[in-house]
Formats: sequence, C-alpha cells, structure tokens
Amino acid sequence: MTRSTPKRILLKLSGEVLMGEGAFGIDPTTVDRIAGEVAAAKEAGFEICMVVGGGNIFRGLAAAAKGFDRTSADYMGMLATVMNALAVQNALERMGHQTRVQSAIPMETVCEPYIRRRAVRHMEKGRIVIFAAGTGNPFFTTDTAAALRAAEMGCDALYKGTSVDGVYDADPKKVSSAKRYESVTFDRVLNDNLKVMDASAVALCRENNIPIVVFNIRETGNLARVLSGEGVATIVGPATVEAA
Repeated sequence: MTRSTPKRILLKLSGEVLMGEGAFGIDPTTVDRIAGEVAAAKEAGFEICMVVGGGNIFRGLAAAAKGFDRTSADYMGMLATVMNALAVQNALERMGHQTRVQSAIPMETVCEPYIRRRAVRHMEKGRIVIFAAGTGNPFFTTDTAAALRAAEMGCDALYKGTSVDGVYDADPKKVSSAKRYESVTFDRVLNDNLKVMDASAVALCRENNIPIVVFNIRETGNLARVLSGEGVATIVGPATVEAA
C-alpha cells in the first residue's frame, strides 16, 4: 500500500521508550533524541500532538496483578504519564518549539487541563500538544487515550512508536519465524488478537477511519523516514489496505 502524506498526526510513544538502555525511569539523552525527531517533523510542516505512556515509571495493570487496587493503580499510572509529558515538553522547548501539556486529570499548577477546543487552537498556532493522564479514567490504557485524542483532534493518522518495526503474526521476540505485515486491516487485528494496541483503541480508530502506523522509534531517524513513507512500518487500516 502506498502511504499518503498526512498533515496532522498523533504520535503515541510507549513510556518504556524513554528509558533508553536503563531498566526504568527517564533517560535524558533518549528524551532529547526523540524530542529532536519530533522537532524535525514539526519543522517539516507536520501538525503534531502526542500521547506518552507511563510504563517506564509505573504500570497500573502490573501493580494490580500484585495486589494493588486496580483503580488506584491506574491513577498512579496516569500520574506517571504526566511526568513523562513534562520531560518531553522540557526537551522540546529547549529546542525552541512551543509546547503545551494538557492533562485529563486537572492539575493547573503543573499543566493545562484538557480542553479540546484549546488543544485544537494550540495546534493551529503551531504548538506541539502533549496529552497526559490518559483519558482521566481507570481501566483505559494510554493506547485508548491516543485513539480518542486522535479522533478529537481530527488527525489524519496515529503513529505508534514502539520497540518493534511493525505488526507481526506472532511475538518476534519469542518466535524467530514471525511474519511482519506491510499492511493489515483493523478487522484482522481485532479478530486475530494481534498485539498492536488494545481492542478499544483499534475499534475507535476503525470507527473514525484513522490509520495506525506502527514503527520502531528506538531506531534513530526512523520517525522522519516513516513520515516520508520510506521507513519500515506496518499500516493498520480499512479493508482496502491488504488488497492494495
């Protein structure tokens, strides 16, 4: 499938990406490198908003499995995403790019509350908007938050930067013969339970016709290559993508 060039995108980053080579936490060098790639995309003319996960600091589902109350654990995970968002904001603004963090959990002394019309206006003014604290509700992942914000912002595509270079029919870290898809439909992802994003996020993108582009953000320079249509990635889209 030939990739169309989007204008407005939502970039979803897993929190683990910000760890760099560490076992947990935020690696400033890695944050600066990723912020540099986002800044370059902005300078290339893309309108960008972002959602960053919190798994490098705290993962609510894992904590719940060890005895934490699930609701409390999820709120803790949301707060971790705010820390990551502020780290990325700091890096971007040191590079000269105006950035706003909007949190689904109001904390006015730290960042703006999430207000859709204000977020749209920020993007129209050329600012990068980072959405934090997920949807503001427990039991929903940052993947779902990314799909929701992409729909609300009228994004042309959702780019998921992760540690693998696309969608596979099995876990490539465990199965050496796993096949990578160039493109795959929303329906196949849901029916085959392919590990792209959680089901609610995929369904939300399907309903709003927002393609998901999965690529490896750990590879330096890959965001620019994927945005130009040259990098290795998997496109998740409507039924026409597999026939293209």
